[in-house]
Parts: sequence; structure tokens; C-alpha cells
Amino acid sequence: MLVTSKELLWDAHKNGYAVGAFNTNNLEITHAILRAAQAKRAPVLVQISAGAIRYAGLEFLPMIVAKEAQLVDVPVAIHLDHGPSFELVMQALRVGFTSIMRDASKLPYEQNVAEVRKVVEACHAVGVPVEAEIGRIGGAEEHVVVTDREALMSDPDECVQFVNDGGFDFLAVAIGNAHGFYKGEPKLDFDRLDAIHAKVNVPLVLHGASGIPDYQITKAVQHGISKINIDTEIRYAFATTVRKYLAEHPDQIDPRKILGPAIDAMQAVVEHKIEIFGSAGKA
Repeated sequence: MLVTSKELLWDAHKNGYAVGAFNTNNLEITHAILRAAQAKRAPVLVQISAGAIRYAGLEFLPMIVAKEAQLVDVPVAIHLDHGPSFELVMQALRVGFTSIMRDASKLPYEQNVAEVRKVVEACHAVGVPVEAEIGRIGGAEEHVVVTDREALMSDPDECVQFVNDGGFDFLAVAIGNAHGFYKGEPKLDFDRLDAIHAKVNVPLVLHGASGIPDYQITKAVQHGISKINIDTEIRYAFATTVRKYLAEHPDQIDPRKILGPAIDAMQAVVEHKIEIFGSAGKA
């Protein structure tokens, strides 16, 4: 069933678990995410980025997600991930997105606030919640490219000011997380997370969670994270499974047989994440 992310994340915020937010680019990834959610009785956000929209089409990909959401009896939100512009946000609202992120974190503070407030006004008018970001999360994902040198962790006091100034619903924080694969084992700054969580009364979001060890994910949830984004590990499961299958079956040309094992592999990744996020059985 299709819902907004607000009802999902506030329940997670109040009850001490995190909702998984999993990126899709096609039918097969969508199947994997929602089959996992159904199997684990878990609420989920299915995220669509600007790059995924360019690849699959503005109307086509959310239509797939929305239709499949109608066929499961767990709550599903369609989330615009790292929305790069007001114009794309407006287009996303028109085609049925039920959750929006406006990422203006690369801009100076006042411009970030102005961009977010413009989106909040439009989205809240139609009952759609908004996620915003403060700090600079390292790594690369879609249009987001931040070097290690540029990465900047979120300041707890600035987070408070940003929530008050921006009027948005969820806050993505930079606490040592990064997009893509990590160069070494990541070390999340839990003291910083505690300080933010103590000062800010909105659900907190962890981007770039692919590759963070399970024990750190569990600890992040215990310390106040309510939404966790996963993309890279799903892509990795897809690519490695397809490569292995084709290596073992070089004459196979049936896409159903090639992609079927990849769906199973991605579903296993999503199910594992749901378990460590604590959202299994929360639907």
C-alpha cells in the first residue's frame, strides 16, 4: 500500500528502529525491494534518484513502484532521492512521489535554507513530507560528488538552526558516512550523532550506509537514526550475480533466466538490511 514517508519515519523515530530506503532503477530492483519488504513485514521507502529518472523516464519508474506497492500489504513510500532542483521536485509531485528530498547541501547555508523552504511550501501544500541535508556527505552518487577534503560533518547547533529555519520533516546528517564503497572501515561519529539527536526533534537520516558494518548500523539506530539509505550494495549484488550466471551459462540469452537469480540476490541484501535496521515485523 502506498503511503507518505511521514507516517513511516515518525513511527520509527518514536519506537527506536529505522526504515530502509532502497534505491531502484528498474523493474528487477523494484521486485527485489518489495518482495523483501513483504517477506519481512517491513515498511520501506523505494527511492528514485535524478539519474534513475533520466534512465527509466519520469513517469515510467514511479508507475512501476506505485503499481507494485498496491499489490503488497506493507506500507511503501516513493521517495525522490537527492532532488537537485525545485523543477524536478514539482515534476515528481505531479507523477505521484509521496516523499521528497531536496538536496541543496552544497550551497551556502542561507541558500540551502531558501531552496528547502521553497520545496517545503509546495510539498506540504499537498501533504508530502520533505527531507533536507546539512553537512557534506563524502563520496559520489548520481550528481552528488564530494571529495574527502570537502566532506564536512554536521554541526549539532547548526542542525537545530537548520530545522527551525527550513521547516522540513527529516534531516540527513553527515557523521562520517559516505556514498559508494568505503576505502577502509568507516567510523561513524556517535558522539556527534548523540548531540544532534538530543537537540533535534525530527527523524534523522543516514545516507551512504552501504558497506558500513552491521554493528555500526545497529548502533546508529540505537542512537537515533530513523531512515537508512542503501543503493551500492544492491547494485553490487545485481552485477556480481549476473556476471557469475553468464560465466556459468555463456549461451543463455533469456533475460528472465539471467535476471531471476539477480533479483533473488538483491532481495537477500534488502532482507538482511531490514533485519539489522530493526524494521522487520513493523508493518
